[in-house]
Amino acid sequence: MARKFLYVIAFFACLAIAGMIAFSFFGQKLMRSALVPRVAFSQPAPLPAGLYTRPEGWISRPDGRRADPAVWQPTALKLPAERGNAAIFFIHPTSAFDTLRWNVPVTDPVSGRQAERFVRVQASAFAAAGTVWVPRYRQAVFGAFLTDSADAGRALDRAYADVKAAFAAFLTANPQGPIILVAHSQGSKHLLRLLREESGNAALRQRLVAVYAVGWPISIAHDLPALGLPACTGPEQTGCMIGWQSFAAPADTSSIDEAYARERGFDGQPRNGSAMLCTNPLTGGGAADAPAGANLGMLIGDGEAATTQLVAPGGIGARCDGRGYLMLDRAPQLGTYVLPGNNYHVYDYPLFWANIRGDALRRLGAWQKTR
Repeated sequence: MARKFLYVIAFFACLAIAGMIAFSFFGQKLMRSALVPRVAFSQPAPLPAGLYTRPEGWISRPDGRRADPAVWQPTALKLPAERGNAAIFFIHPTSAFDTLRWNVPVTDPVSGRQAERFVRVQASAFAAAGTVWVPRYRQAVFGAFLTDSADAGRALDRAYADVKAAFAAFLTANPQGPIILVAHSQGSKHLLRLLREESGNAALRQRLVAVYAVGWPISIAHDLPALGLPACTGPEQTGCMIGWQSFAAPADTSSIDEAYARERGFDGQPRNGSAMLCTNPLTGGGAADAPAGANLGMLIGDGEAATTQLVAPGGIGARCDGRGYLMLDRAPQLGTYVLPGNNYHVYDYPLFWANIRGDALRRLGAWQKTR
């Protein structure tokens, strides 16, 4: 009996190893097959009229709600008695994995709960700097980023239209004072498009403390000039762009490289061969490399308030490589959401949470000194 039991254990161990090897080699193909919707795009139900003028249009906004995930702070920290005066617009990343539709409604409970987890571990880093506004939007599902189909493009256009409407409402509610724009992944894609369309808005430029467009490739040569924003090269620079994409060795960045090479920048020229923006969050752009000792603390947990905590400083170091990827100095064991190729995309903010918090406060202080 004992021998048979050991045979069963050995069989399942081999099966698990084979699965991991298959995922390592064919991860992108497997995800594409499993997650790209196989239905034709159809327009989702329209948003309720005036949604962004009401609390239900927002995951977070300064209306005093007790359970606002953006104002959550880990046990080791508290929000200052007097928070900064910035208005912060945050566009959350993809939290929907449906395959029977290309966009999810803002009332979808499953994607809504996951979006709140992302807000808790990402947008919360900016809460000390001011009031955080996080709109609900009819986001494109995860599979839309695994295909170049016209349906995927339509889904992203639909999602962007919601973000644009929410931003207009945000500006109406915040007509004066400093602004910080923050996003991740799908959110960053929409934020960059928004900035391109607002590139001639001089009043907005004057108010910008910084833009954090994390988890999306940005060409230094072909995107930033058209956006009218320089890269942040110092920790107290304002009116500049911050971005990074986290990987650990051995890194396989081929899926991003291939998509990046196919696309044109905002200036209409091919991006292929151009360096991507990489701002080391441990230095605020002041240096490309930083040891683990520069890390002031990262978040560990699943994004639920009760199970997410800030760990001691000194956990993970990072450096920007020549192509524009942020390379971690080791492969941390943070959970089950590391993507193929040692891609720590899901953890772009949690890995450097305390540094990002300090970065936003420092840049806000620098912006105020000039005003």
